[in-house]
Amino acid sequence: MERRTALRNIGGLFLLPSVSLGFTEETQKPVLRIAHLTDVHLKDELGAPAKFAKCLHHLQEQNPKVDLVLNGGDVVFDMNKENISTIDKQWQLLNNTMKNECSLPVRYCLGNHDIWWNENSKADTFYGKKYSMDKLNLVKPYYSFIQNGWKFIVLDSVHLDIDHTWYIGKLGYEQFNWLESELKTTNPEMPVLVMSHIPILTALLMIEDDIVNKWTMLGGDMHTDTSKIISLFYKHPNVKLCLSGHLHMKDKVVYNGVTYLCNGAVSGAWWNGNRRETAPGYGLIDLFADGSFEEKYVNYL
Repeated sequence: MERRTALRNIGGLFLLPSVSLGFTEETQKPVLRIAHLTDVHLKDELGAPAKFAKCLHHLQEQNPKVDLVLNGGDVVFDMNKENISTIDKQWQLLNNTMKNECSLPVRYCLGNHDIWWNENSKADTFYGKKYSMDKLNLVKPYYSFIQNGWKFIVLDSVHLDIDHTWYIGKLGYEQFNWLESELKTTNPEMPVLVMSHIPILTALLMIEDDIVNKWTMLGGDMHTDTSKIISLFYKHPNVKLCLSGHLHMKDKVVYNGVTYLCNGAVSGAWWNGNRRETAPGYGLIDLFADGSFEEKYVNYL
């Protein structure tokens, strides 16, 4: 287990390895152990069902035991332009796998591949996010809950771009106001963990082949309202940890005392091995009562 994260009141941007900094008191135990799964992209091809089942078994065999699974989105392989019969099969496979292979409670976040944006189906009642929300029993695409002294805020970071043909990472006016209210009304002594599908802040967009003199950063790869969210977090130092996926690679950025973890992908490179240097895996996180945590990325294959 890696050492306890104890970075506090630090300004500046760092790309750090997965080893946490700080010290662990041997007498103190975590209040909650979380498995963060993201980008499963489940479909009945490439051995994906068996590999996903192996991942679920692997995390349930951890010692100490995992208390809660956070699923960070892209639950099924792809809904964007698929027909309804293909979508139904993907979700049936997911539901059967979770029912038969996982006994732990799961909290879900929507990913861009969990949304049906087929332009020919805009009049259908399940267009957009409704289909996935119904399957995941979500009343709203963003929500919060409290467990074992920590507050969890699950964000909806995927929205239609300005041309209404693709997606962009942001919160939007209504959701940002909700997030601001959530943080204002939370006890400042209660640590906060935030989960989004698209990263709020990441250094992975600088990993690009054949750079000449600039990088290309798309609004669908990282939140376009990053500065606004970071400024809000700065007012609430009890925000300790932000989890994301989407990019299928592992990185760790610490800015203003908040740690931003992009936790790879269960599917790796969409069930075709590693995504660059990141193997298929999931995040394992121990949360402590004082707001600190330990984290590592676990390869399950």
